[in-house]
Formats: sequence, structure tokens, C-alpha cells
Amino acid sequence: MSKVKTLGLLALVAPMVFAMKYANPVPNPMAELATAVDDASSTIRENLRAGRHLGFDTYAYPGDHAMRAWRSDDAPYEWVGYYLPSTPCHKGKSWSGKRETLASMGWGVAVIYVGQQVWSGTPRQKIVQTRWVTKRVKQTRLVRGKVVRGKRTKARRVTRYVKKKVPIKVVTYARAQPGQSCSTHLVSGSRGRVDANDAIAKAAREGFPRGTVIFLDIERMDRVPTAMRDYYKAWTARVLEDGTFRPGYYAHSFNAKIVYRDVASKFVDAGSLEQPAFWIASGRGFSEHKRPEEVGHHFANVWQGVLDVVQTHNGVQLPIDVNVAKFPSPSAGGPATTEGPE
Repeated sequence: MSKVKTLGLLALVAPMVFAMKYANPVPNPMAELATAVDDASSTIRENLRAGRHLGFDTYAYPGDHAMRAWRSDDAPYEWVGYYLPSTPCHKGKSWSGKRETLASMGWGVAVIYVGQQVWSGTPRQKIVQTRWVTKRVKQTRLVRGKVVRGKRTKARRVTRYVKKKVPIKVVTYARAQPGQSCSTHLVSGSRGRVDANDAIAKAAREGFPRGTVIFLDIERMDRVPTAMRDYYKAWTARVLEDGTFRPGYYAHSFNAKIVYRDVASKFVDAGSLEQPAFWIASGRGFSEHKRPEEVGHHFANVWQGVLDVVQTHNGVQLPIDVNVAKFPSPSAGGPATTEGPE
């Protein structure tokens, strides 16, 4: 009787065992290992690239074909500098209308507004000139006395007014030429607000979304004149006041600290806890494998380290400047930080 029961149980259980075997096959350990290695490699690549996103900038738009070629997998660049059209010191319009095209290709962007520059001059430089003018001048001379009865009378002074040319010093200040939109002599606080409104309008016309960072291009200066400090502080205050876009700054490492301190105070005045976005130019110690803050400024979002180099990718040759950024699209940025001043 026990043998019969045993055989009966086996007959009942056997189909279930075979069904489970085919329904849940034993995983292939080699396949699982390969998948795990791929996942780990992908994670490592992303971690290595975190905070190190390569981008380039070039004066004129290279063309749709070139931008597609440079966005392929074997090209290292993720973002590109986008020059707003017809700005004070960058009259080109070649980038205009290319925002959607670049976005569809997967490009990130750093939006650039090239405002007024000091270059090597002095804003509103004082000019002292000598001019000759005709004046009515008081003239006094001594007249000898007359001889009367053998004696000469006492000499006397005679005064009269005569016209005479005399030199005078005239102080004037250098001015931009009529119709000139890019000039050292246009650098001022009032012009900063004018150019801020221009930057806001141009970025809006290009279709950039609210919150986009506009990088104000401030080229290297041997010293930062008061007029330039007034200019970029007024530009900052106006962009913050408007609230549509966020102010950012392209500056040379030599000038970065003073510009940062000036504009950070404007952020505080506006009640903003956001860290100003900075794009720092410096070739010293640059490597594509370094993070932007390794340029020597903790507030750096982008580091431009190679200028005027020619590279070829997928058969397309371009003259570029090479940059590394914290984010794959510097003008989109990331979470704001509240680190203190340097």
C-alpha cells in the first residue's frame, strides 16, 4: 500500500517539477556577468564625466552639416557657445535662429552676449588741450613825466584795455564716434542697463526659455576701471530685476575675483541666493580631464583653456576654443549653490 501511495505522489509531483523547470530557466551566469560589467562601465563613465563636459566656441556658426558631424559619438563635445546676434562688440548674426536646430541635434549651449569692452583704453579718458582765445586785457604802463621849466615831472601809470590772444587749458572727455556701438568710451553704468535690456530682448527673440543664463563677455583688462565696474554691475542689476533670464559672466582669470565680488553683491541686493555663473578663461594648467573649479576659482562653472586651435572630427575642420564645464549645457546650468565669496 505504501509503494502505491509513493508512486501516486511521484506521478502528481513530476509534471509540476518539469513545468517549473521550463517556466523559470536557470540564469546564464556569464550573461549576467557581462550585463553587470556593462552597467558598471556605464556608471563609471558617467561618474568620470560628472563636472567635466567638453564644449567649444567659435566666432561664426559652422553650419548644420558641421554641427551634426561634431555631435556624433566619436566627437568629444557636448555643448557649444551661442553668440546672440548683433551685440555691441560682436556684429555677426550667423548663430541667429539656430537654437532649435542645435537642440534637435542634442547640443547644449552657453549663451554669450558680447557687451562693451575696455580693451587697452581708458573709458571717458580726460583730454587736456591748450587753446588760444582773444581776450580784452587790462594793460598798465609807466609814462615818464614831462619836463617843465627844466624839471621833469613825476612818472605816472597809464591803464588801458587792449585785445590780446592768450592760452587757456580746456578739459574734455573722449567720446565714441557717431553711430559707434562698441567703444571704450561707451562703458558706463547707464550703458550697462541699456545693454542688459538688449541682451534680454535678443535672448527672448532667439527662443531661449526662462531661467537661461546669459554670459556677459568681459575681455581681459590690465586693470578694471571704475566705469567698467559700474557697467557690469548695472547690467547685472537690470537682468536680475527683469527676472526672465539669469546673469552669467565670461571673464579672464586675472580679473575674475574682482568681477565676482562686485556682481555677487548685486545678487545679494536682489535677494538672490544663487551663485553667479562664471566662465573663466585661462590657459595655465588646463586639461580636458580637469574640473572647471581647478582653474583656481571655486565659482567657475566653465573653464576655457585652449584658444584658436583647429580640430577635425568626421572630416569637418573647425577653428575653436576648447572649454570644460560643470554641466552639459552651461546656460541651462544646475542647482544653485550658496558658497561664500572667495
